[in-house]
Amino acid sequence: MRIAFYAPLKRPDHAVPSGERELARLFLRALALAGHEPFLAARLRSYDRSGDPRRQARLARLGNRLARRFCRTCRAAPPALWFTYHLYHKAPDWIGPAVADALGIPYVVAEASHARKQELGPWGLGHRAAAEAIRRADAVIGINPADRAGVLPLLADPVRWIPLPPFLDAAAFDPDPGGRRRAASGPVRLITVAMMREGDKLASYRLLGAALRRLPDLPWSLEIVGDGPARDAVAAALEGLGDRLRWAGELDTKAVAARLAAADLFVWPAIGEALGMALLEAQASGLPVVAGAAGGVGAIVISEVTGLLVPPGDAGAFAAATRRLIRDPEARARLGAAARRHVCREHDLPAAARRLAAVIDALAGAPSRPSRPGR
Repeated sequence: MRIAFYAPLKRPDHAVPSGERELARLFLRALALAGHEPFLAARLRSYDRSGDPRRQARLARLGNRLARRFCRTCRAAPPALWFTYHLYHKAPDWIGPAVADALGIPYVVAEASHARKQELGPWGLGHRAAAEAIRRADAVIGINPADRAGVLPLLADPVRWIPLPPFLDAAAFDPDPGGRRRAASGPVRLITVAMMREGDKLASYRLLGAALRRLPDLPWSLEIVGDGPARDAVAAALEGLGDRLRWAGELDTKAVAARLAAADLFVWPAIGEALGMALLEAQASGLPVVAGAAGGVGAIVISEVTGLLVPPGDAGAFAAATRRLIRDPEARARLGAAARRHVCREHDLPAAARRLAAVIDALAGAPSRPSRPGR
């Protein structure tokens, strides 16, 4: 079936790489692999960074116009379903619910969050719109288990919450090409992959620097893959690590996979991390992970099985976990092999496609909602 796809926070062809963009692309691939024909239905980015009610109102008006235009242009051959990836109070869906109502088609959301504390804040308009979209949804596909508690009260029926583990294309990541890790000697090669921006990312870099400065007696190096507007602040956060650092800059997916394949251990404090796609990519590459147990990280990393999780924001615990794996190559090999197996079994693209196919097939067999006149 033809599926209208929309990503209000960051569309899949956005110029700036991120885990958000990568997941949008992966959902498109998973829907196609499930036998459907997804197409990008709208390009409006509804994200309001600063909490500007006037901007939110303008975006709402624009979204309503785009919804009406979409319905006019496709009424003769409407899509069978509308699929929105990731909405919340800062990036609500102003288009999909109106289109689904007007055309009488199912409305599906993948990754939605709802925090009541935002109800009276500067994103009040976006908060209400996101809540209305969640209420309208015929299914909410939950990528992050932490979102369930906030979303569930909005759903007409709790069975509309459908968990789906975060996923990637494991075939794009080589767990150990040519046995490089087994043959490698010298300092243990740490790696981290993250954008450089203010907020939680910079806080994670600062904690990483504080933790690694506690390990001057061990042989290790750190490769940093990423770039962004906080590049100078990140350099300051890692000050004192000297020639142990290698700055790789921003790389495409293929180059990131190559750098992960050449490393021994992935390290990232993950402060405020919702999902952590880079953690999933590292494990797909057969790397053990040391990470902070924040947000949805626990849904990706299994502590003592595929890596080590430590309390969020605890530099001492992060340093101790990193020290443990630097000193124990057998543990790194065991955790890394388990990480690859776990990703291939639970987080690979074909598994996600099968789960999505089941959701969509069930909705396709349900009675259609009547379209609303005047749309």
